[in-house]
Amino acid sequence: MPTSSSTQPLYRIDECPDLMADGCVADEHGNLVFLSLWARDTAVQEFLARLTLSSAEQGLDRFHLTTDQGASVPIFVGNADHLDKRSTRTFRRTLFGSMVHLWLFDPRCVKPDKANASALALLPRDKSDHTDRLWALVRETCPLPLLDHWRDAVLALLQSREMLSCLPFALGRLEGHRLTLDVPALTTALGDLIRSGTLGVEPDEVESGKPLRRVA
Repeated sequence: MPTSSSTQPLYRIDECPDLMADGCVADEHGNLVFLSLWARDTAVQEFLARLTLSSAEQGLDRFHLTTDQGASVPIFVGNADHLDKRSTRTFRRTLFGSMVHLWLFDPRCVKPDKANASALALLPRDKSDHTDRLWALVRETCPLPLLDHWRDAVLALLQSREMLSCLPFALGRLEGHRLTLDVPALTTALGDLIRSGTLGVEPDEVESGKPLRRVA
């Protein structure tokens, strides 16, 4: 578990030796979800430029991260225009000049795609319980009305249907979670849980044996 005094490992990008990453999250196909890297401003600008160029122009549609075990992991960027970018300039007075910290990420990490009922969450790996954060994400993304006391049952349902899953690749202090809702299937499943008495309109309906109200 990281502490305030622990050292965060840095990971080399094979194609850009002047860049060092301290965090990366990708999906099961190796597609980039989040990247955090450090470098001088000129190296960062060169990297961003290469992401927009073709391979004939020394462009990058992928790069390779070297892990702690020495493995070289390919990360696919795809269309860089579809990624959001944030940067900050830090450590202005170093032997190498000022350093830039760049974050490159899928926009769904900060704002759900409500039109397609999908979202991404980047959460700290040193916390074992992300229930509240994931439930907030589900409620923000889902077009269906969800009651707070349904939380545990609905999260279990989403995980069992693989609508909510943990992304398989993460380096650094963050892990990724993906929410992809099949709204028609979810509507049917919630209706079944309501009719069976698993979900009630009031928190105490199931425990008290009260008849469940019909939900349209």
